[in-house]
Amino acid sequence: MSKKIMIVDDDPAITKYLETLFADNGYETCIAVDGKKAVNVYEIEKPDLITLDLEMPEEWGPRFFRKVSKTKGFDTPVIVISGLSSPKYSIPKAAAIFGKPFNAQKLIEKVSELLS
Repeated sequence: MSKKIMIVDDDPAITKYLETLFADNGYETCIAVDGKKAVNVYEIEKPDLITLDLEMPEEWGPRFFRKVSKTKGFDTPVIVISGLSSPKYSIPKAAAIFGKPFNAQKLIEKVSELLS
């Protein structure tokens, strides 16, 4: 069974790119366009990994992360993909942090490492 990656980003160009990148590498995807919708998507989809943008309308990534990480048994790896200059302070438990623009090959290597 293929692993599912949840993409949380408000930029349609980024979500489309990530969706294609992950699909080309054999992963299923689900998408949330902001932190508010992401909580519901997470509960319904139960993804194996989350890629998370930090700056979004409605609700920012760190707020979504705080909510979802309180879920009983939460141990889903989170990869931060953000244009913010100092994202390391926002999600201390992030499995990896990539700035935008990111290296697709390095991202896929990290994803496969986390999901293997």
